Order: sequence, then C-alpha cells, then structure tokens
Amino acid sequence: QVQLVESGGGLVQAGDSLRLSCAASGRTFSFAAMGWFRQAPGKEREFVARISWNGGSTYYANSVKGRFTISRDNAKNTVYLQMNSLKPEDTAVYYCAAGSTLLPSDYWGQGTQVTVSS
Repeated sequence: QVQLVESGGGLVQAGDSLRLSCAASGRTFSFAAMGWFRQAPGKEREFVARISWNGGSTYYANSVKGRFTISRDNAKNTVYLQMNSLKPEDTAVYYCAAGSTLLPSDYWGQGTQVTVSS
C-alpha cells in the first residue's frame, strides 16, 4: 500500500510564502509522478503542479506558474511545493497525490489547509 502524509499548511498574509511537504511510504517504486491538487470551498478539486518521479519534469497550472515550485527528494520519498507571492485566491485544502501516470491520482493524502488573508 501507499501512504502520503502532507505537512506545512497554515495561515499567512498575501505576499507571504509557504512550503508544503508530502512524504510517501510503501510502493513508491510504482510512481510515475507525484503532484499537488487543491480544493477551495464550494469549488471542485483542481490540479496545481506535478513532477515526474524519474527525470523530474514539471508541469504547472497557469494560475500558479511563476509563483509555485514543485521539487522532489527521491532519497526521502518526499515532494515539496514552495509557494511564493501567495494570494487570497490560493486559499484551499491542498492534497498530495501520486500515481502511475503523469497526472497522478491513484493515491491521495489527507490534505493540509492553506489560508491566505488579504
């Protein structure tokens, strides 16, 4: 089985930065990619960013491109999301995901709340 555990959420002001972490355990050798999604109140879950497990290619949603950076530490089975220049519209529960395709969705973490005040 696979377990994903997120950490690093919190309450910040607009313009601040946060770094989210996602530690994976279990069958990580089956991953093609890991990524981050988010869900704001009353909205559907949306893709934020992903990174391939081998090679490290990245892809971002247009809404976060240039502000967020996804990275990985394969030795620690951990993926990070560095979020800079945060905006109130970034407020959401952020979910870590992993899977066998480049849009990972086979496994999900429990979510971590990010709240950005104006």
